[in-house]
Amino acid sequence: MGSLPSSPFPVLDDPQPDNTSLPAFMVSTTRGFLPRMHPIAVLPSDFDVLESLLQRMPIKTLSGQPGLLAHGTLGDAVVAELPDLTACVDKYKDNLPLMNALYRDYSFLASAYLLEPCHLRFVRGEEYGLARDVLPANVARPLSRCAELCTFKPFMEYAGSYALFNHAPSHPHLPLTHPSQSLRLIRAFEHGLDPSSSEAGFILTHVEMASHSGDLVRAVLALLSTPSRAEANTALEDVVGAMRKINDVMETMWRRSKPAEYTGFRTFIFGVKGQGMFPRGVVYEGVGEKGESVSYRGESGANDSIIPLLDNLVALPLPETPLTRILHDFRSYRPENHREFLNWVGERSLQVGLKGWVLGLGEDLHKDGEEVRRSRRLWLGVLDQIREFRWRHWCFAREYILKRTAHPTATGGSPIVTWLPNQLSAVLLEMEGVWEGVKLVEGGKGGRDTVTEEMMELVGRQREMLEKEVKKWCEERGCLEQNAE
Repeated sequence: MGSLPSSPFPVLDDPQPDNTSLPAFMVSTTRGFLPRMHPIAVLPSDFDVLESLLQRMPIKTLSGQPGLLAHGTLGDAVVAELPDLTACVDKYKDNLPLMNALYRDYSFLASAYLLEPCHLRFVRGEEYGLARDVLPANVARPLSRCAELCTFKPFMEYAGSYALFNHAPSHPHLPLTHPSQSLRLIRAFEHGLDPSSSEAGFILTHVEMASHSGDLVRAVLALLSTPSRAEANTALEDVVGAMRKINDVMETMWRRSKPAEYTGFRTFIFGVKGQGMFPRGVVYEGVGEKGESVSYRGESGANDSIIPLLDNLVALPLPETPLTRILHDFRSYRPENHREFLNWVGERSLQVGLKGWVLGLGEDLHKDGEEVRRSRRLWLGVLDQIREFRWRHWCFAREYILKRTAHPTATGGSPIVTWLPNQLSAVLLEMEGVWEGVKLVEGGKGGRDTVTEEMMELVGRQREMLEKEVKKWCEERGCLEQNAE
């Protein structure tokens, strides 16, 4: 395939954790998609009032006592206590990791303030009803300023706020080796400040998955710059190996975050766009034109960069549906450097014809025949890891959400039944297409490949199971959501 020029933007080997002039999120070969440093947990004293509100906010505080959200008094406290600290934000505007911490904290406060009425109805066993639809200037203005400086949306995001910038070492110098044991949350809505809680388990499982993304980034870069097939196969093996680690961590979600407890904190990570709680959007007081409403998608694992990286690498064909258009919309809810990196990987993969070259469908198997066959199996192995990730994600959605709530949309505003199957079906169909092509060109040469055949039998079974499950859930819920945007 030949070597490729380096990416037109920095992918760091040294994450430079002490550099405050760089954004907190930059892709690196060591920390992958995690921030360059441990997220900042302690704010400057200028923000003591904000800190006090956030510590008192959770349903159960760090002390174990009920907090403001338990009593339904957060909204009143925000209005009565919090000054507009936008000038203080500008005082520290050149410290980008601190801006990210402030963005996290103001977005937590904004979500809790807007969705507090929905939570109170939910705990009474009622429908979510309407959320607050005006964000007061003392939250809206500093949040918007932090978001501008960090190039985020001025609403809670997966990487910059809820998950990947929301953990701190439980001991000052403990390395990030086993995040589930060495980390605690900085902010939480429900019981997440207790490290054994389901909210903490939910977030820290995602952090631990991302802790293996440096291996994935290195392998992808190696694959896109490899001069030989043997080196390409080594890189493909490394991609599969990194994804196996990530999928193994994902499987621990079941014991670290109980399905029956997820809806207790899920209310606060809903977004505005696509949600019935916000029929008119939200007005950010003191921001933009007076009375103008905005709608942002909510925090969602769909904003993670791991699987989109592989989608772009393998040039996964996705159906032209409204659901795929939602997927494209999610791309803007990631750190800017992540977006640039994912776009570059997709463009390079297509530029060099990576899929066709790896599969070697036009090559003479008398030359490097075994290496070409190995390439094909490894390519299928990469697709299989994407399949496994998405299948588990579908199983989580079924057990954590579909069986426990009739609310039709996910936190990011996508349809709850049909959204994940849209992408999962695409992977299953791609695997079947690649396997049929491989069998056709190999003509049965090279002996039986029992491992791959068993893998493809599972793909066929899962495709049938998925079709039946989606049909069942759509029939039960009416599935008017199928083509929602």
